[in-house]
Amino acid sequence: MESQSEADDFNAVSSAEKNWEHLRICPQGYTCCTSEMEENFANKSRSEFEAMMKEAGRSVQTILTAQYRSFDNYFQDLLNKSEKALYDTFPSLYGELYTQNTKVFKDLYSELRRYYRGSNINLEEALNEFWTRLLERLFKLMNAQYHITDEYLDCMVKHAEQHKPFGEVPRDLKVKATRAFIVARSYAQGFLVGSDVVKKVSQVSLSHECTRAVMKLMYCPHCRGMASVKPCSNYCLNVVKGCLANQADLNTEWKYLMDALVAVADRIDGPYNVDTVIGTIHMRISEAISNLQENKDSITAKVFQGCGNPKISTKGSSSEDKKRRGKVTLEAKSSAVALEMLVLDAKGNLTALKSYWVTLPGVLCSKKVMASAAADDKCWNGMTKGSYLPEVMGDGLANQINNPEVEVDITKPDMTIRQQIMQLKIMTNRLGNANMGNDVDFQDASDDMSGSGSGDSCPDDVCGKRLSKSPSTRQPETHAIPKQSGHGVIGASSRSLPSAFLLFLLGASIAVQHLWR
Repeated sequence: MESQSEADDFNAVSSAEKNWEHLRICPQGYTCCTSEMEENFANKSRSEFEAMMKEAGRSVQTILTAQYRSFDNYFQDLLNKSEKALYDTFPSLYGELYTQNTKVFKDLYSELRRYYRGSNINLEEALNEFWTRLLERLFKLMNAQYHITDEYLDCMVKHAEQHKPFGEVPRDLKVKATRAFIVARSYAQGFLVGSDVVKKVSQVSLSHECTRAVMKLMYCPHCRGMASVKPCSNYCLNVVKGCLANQADLNTEWKYLMDALVAVADRIDGPYNVDTVIGTIHMRISEAISNLQENKDSITAKVFQGCGNPKISTKGSSSEDKKRRGKVTLEAKSSAVALEMLVLDAKGNLTALKSYWVTLPGVLCSKKVMASAAADDKCWNGMTKGSYLPEVMGDGLANQINNPEVEVDITKPDMTIRQQIMQLKIMTNRLGNANMGNDVDFQDASDDMSGSGSGDSCPDDVCGKRLSKSPSTRQPETHAIPKQSGHGVIGASSRSLPSAFLLFLLGASIAVQHLWR
């Protein structure tokens, strides 16, 4: 909505007599504007252009945030259904083996959620600890006629590992669940980082030179009595490309991030089979307990042989032998079709957004500035009504050295945008590691899934309840990209850099920012 002063300026333009007042931005000659009106138009054009940038950015943020929300809801629903199925079925299936150990199961699902949310947890160690605690408690319950001390349990665990009391389930689940959770949390994090980058870049203010160029593009025709004449298309492109030169330099790393998210999406709906792995955790645990029940006698005998016979307890024997034993069949409702549709939708949006930063000038000129057709010879060319002859500049800062419309210092890149380029590199590196099944430490990022940093890229009502950081005593492994010349991992990207090195560069860029100031 226009302010009263802006409305007065437009009225003044339409009613003022043409004069020769010297203007600082618009071409010299007959004009309908005073210096004060020109200054007001300059401020107005600046605020309008920055608003256009933010509006364009918000549309991209909305897409990325919606993709995050869809996947997050799907993944959390998988985990919730698995946990609920465990709570609903295990009491009748396993009796005291379950009811006396509910905390062990609850702690497992709690750790899985914390890991997904970006907490500093080593997932493999968390799973190992679950199986160890479960084995200790079940062994004690299944041999309640004996007095089993903590020291004896330590010995039992060491001997039991070689006898595989839970069968192949712990090893198989560790491999599959770790891969599934790694790609899931990296995938979700990637959408949030992309959204946050767009938000921060869209808030970068116009330079003084850009303000003059945009004013000349949008409002100088008013001062020449040509308010109905549209700017020439190529003229508009040169102005906007000059003003968004730094933003266009995001293009390379932005495309890498979009490609990395697409690659991880294929893993989620392909080899890592997130739907089956996460949705059947309770079934795998049931299978493991059944294995232990079936092999109880042989495992107990081998433990007694290695650790000695424990003393007989005065509490009497266990009633668990009377409980149902043998393999149990649980049903799992697949949501594979929902995942397939979710991934297809995400890949379509990611592909469409790949060229966002280099197509933005054209979008702004055609849809916001309403520039005329490219071949129009009756458009505003910055001086008068006519054709626009200069060629259109390329994209990015380096290509603006000869921009005829905007004076751009190509030796001084915008440091805020350089920092966001570094954030894109770091996130792409993480996704590359996740794509190979390697865990990464999310605590070295300025923004995480719990909302640190700006906290505005994904509002509470979109991303759900935020979780406070409570770092675990277990440290996650940080995997660097193998060197190409050695026995590297097949499929490692040659452009990826170790996270520590990327963070070093990010710190250096911040230091350079202070030097520019």
